[in-house]
Amino acid sequence: MEIDIETIEHFLEGCEDHGNLSAMFKHRFPGVSLTRCDPSDLFGEIPFRRSQGFDIHLVDGRDHCWKITRELAEATGVVVVEKKR
Repeated sequence: MEIDIETIEHFLEGCEDHGNLSAMFKHRFPGVSLTRCDPSDLFGEIPFRRSQGFDIHLVDGRDHCWKITRELAEATGVVVVEKKR
């Protein structure tokens, strides 16, 4: 399953209830994992996509351990780093 990064980006930017983001994401994008983390957790990693409120990284979780990837076709999920507003 290829991740529709454009739709995910629009969803994240339009989401006003950040406290319920994970549940809403799971409902909207079944089968795609979402991990939220602090910017320091991904220090040195270049985001796949930068948006106004979030940096979006792609995750490849097909093997035993997941890893950050730049390949959309390999992505099984996203890591979202919320920017401080």
